[in-house]
Amino acid sequence: MAETTDARVAVYLDFDNIVISWYDRVHGRNAYGKDRQRISENPNDPEVTDRLSRAMIEVGAIIDYAASFGTLVLTRAYADWSSPVNAEYRSQLVARAVDLVQLFPAAAYAKNGADIRLAVDAVEDMFRLPDLTHVVIVAGDSDYVPLAQRCKRLGRYVIGVGVSGSTAKSLAAACDEFESYDSLPGVVRPVKAAPAVAAKSEAVAEPAPEAVPDVADAVKAKTPRRAKSKAAAPKVEEPKLDEQGEATQLLERALRLGHDKADADEWLHSSAVKTHMRRMDPSFSEKALGYRSFSDFLKSRDDIAELEETGHERLVRLREPAA
Repeated sequence: MAETTDARVAVYLDFDNIVISWYDRVHGRNAYGKDRQRISENPNDPEVTDRLSRAMIEVGAIIDYAASFGTLVLTRAYADWSSPVNAEYRSQLVARAVDLVQLFPAAAYAKNGADIRLAVDAVEDMFRLPDLTHVVIVAGDSDYVPLAQRCKRLGRYVIGVGVSGSTAKSLAAACDEFESYDSLPGVVRPVKAAPAVAAKSEAVAEPAPEAVPDVADAVKAKTPRRAKSKAAAPKVEEPKLDEQGEATQLLERALRLGHDKADADEWLHSSAVKTHMRRMDPSFSEKALGYRSFSDFLKSRDDIAELEETGHERLVRLREPAA
C-alpha cells in the first residue's frame, strides 16, 4: 500500500457494473441478463425481491476500504438510479455522502455510458484537484484500462475494486493495486446451495412409479447416472487450485528476482517480497486465498520458501532444492 500520510482519495463507482457482476456471482453466470426484464416489469414480486436482497452490495465495505488509503475527497457513483435494482441503494449511498450521477440508457437494455462519463470526470478532477493522490476505480470492465493508465501517468496511485470472476485481468494489471470485492471486510461470500440440485434430481426421479414397468426400469437405470453427474457439478474447487498455483509461482518469481538483486542466499524482508508480488500482480491478496496473514501464506509454501521470524522481523528466502 502506498504511503497514506496526507493522502487524498477520489472514488469512482460504476454502480451498474458492480451490482450486475455481484448478482451474477451470487445467482450464477448471466443470471441478471435472464432476470432483467422480470425485475424491471415486476420489482415487487416476492421471488424477485428475495433474489435482489441476496445479491445486495455492501456499499460501506467499499467506501471503508477506500478510506483506508486516506481522506475521501470525493465519492461518485454512476448509474441509472430510476432502475429498481439501483433505487434500493439511494438512501444508503446518500448516507455515506456519495454523489449520485444519473445516467439514462439511450435505449431499453442499452449501456448507460457510465465508462465514458466516469473517465471524463476522473481526468477533469485530477487537473482540478492537483493534491489528489489516490484514485479508486470500482468496476471490472476492461474499458477502464486507459483511465487507470492515464491516472498513473498523471502521478496518481490507482486502486481497482472488482467482483471476482467478472473483472478483466487487463484492468487488474493496469492498477497499482487491485482488490477483489469478495475479499473486502464485511462482504459475505456467496455459497451455492447444494440442496437445490438434490431437489432437482428427485423431481426427475418422481414420475418413475407411474411408468410402465420396462420404462420404469430404464428410468431407474438412467436416473442415478444423471443425478450423479448433477451432484458433481457444484464442485467448484478447480479455479481455487489454479489461483493457489498462480500465487505459488508468483512467490517463487518474486523470491528469485529478489535474490538476483542481492546475494543468492540472502534473507529478504517478507514485506518487500509482498510488495514486489503486488507490483507484478496487483490482484494478489493472501486473504482472498484464505490466509489470515502473509506469514501464513509463506508457511503454506514451505517447500519453496524458508521463513525466519525473529521478534517483529520476518525474513524469507528461496528454499534450496534437496540434493
